[in-house]
Amino acid sequence: MECVGESYRYRHRLRASKGHEETSSIKDENEQDPRSFTSSCVVEYMCKEIRGNAPNTKRRSYTMANNNNKTHLQKITPFLWFDDNAEEAVNFYTSIFKNSQIGSVTRYGEAGPRPEGMVMIVTFQLEGLEFTALNGGPEHKFTPAISLLVNCDTQQEVDELWEKLSAGGEEIACGWLTDKYRLSWQIVPTVLGELMQDKDPEKVQRVTKAMLQMTKIDIKTLQEAYEQN
Repeated sequence: MECVGESYRYRHRLRASKGHEETSSIKDENEQDPRSFTSSCVVEYMCKEIRGNAPNTKRRSYTMANNNNKTHLQKITPFLWFDDNAEEAVNFYTSIFKNSQIGSVTRYGEAGPRPEGMVMIVTFQLEGLEFTALNGGPEHKFTPAISLLVNCDTQQEVDELWEKLSAGGEEIACGWLTDKYRLSWQIVPTVLGELMQDKDPEKVQRVTKAMLQMTKIDIKTLQEAYEQN
């Protein structure tokens, strides 16, 4: 991220500087790019929140079942960058998935860079997986290059998730959709993976051909293609 790199270079030069004049010129140079200042401060605030040092933060720990009540922080966490509607998006996602909950909420303080009291970070769980949502500004957008894949056991589950997540978004193809926040999802029945791993290449080709013609995945159609003589 260019703005983060620029912030790092600024701090490095500032520490190395011995004269007030050089320090002032570096600061003035940085202040000419308010977008860089905002983005770098957002990242610094985020790091402080993770360490538990940010103001207006309610920290929580995660307890693993059958682990003698020892706290466990998920090793890798999907981190979602929104403009200013992270809390709204989190409420939307947790209303869709049954095994979900909202964790901590951190707000911007007097130091900024966004308005004081505005939600900065929201932590939440979907189906036991930890996520973090950030109100980082308008600089970065979601793309289909990153998507969340949901494994579904039944057609009913596929239909329900597809209808709810695509509302206000866009239905694409082959089980892909974008929700109203432009985050990409893949709603995939588990049977698709099973059929695609069959040792008979002709069956796999028939299933693949059927899948490529779909928008929302239909299990019955996949099975008919698989069983075709």
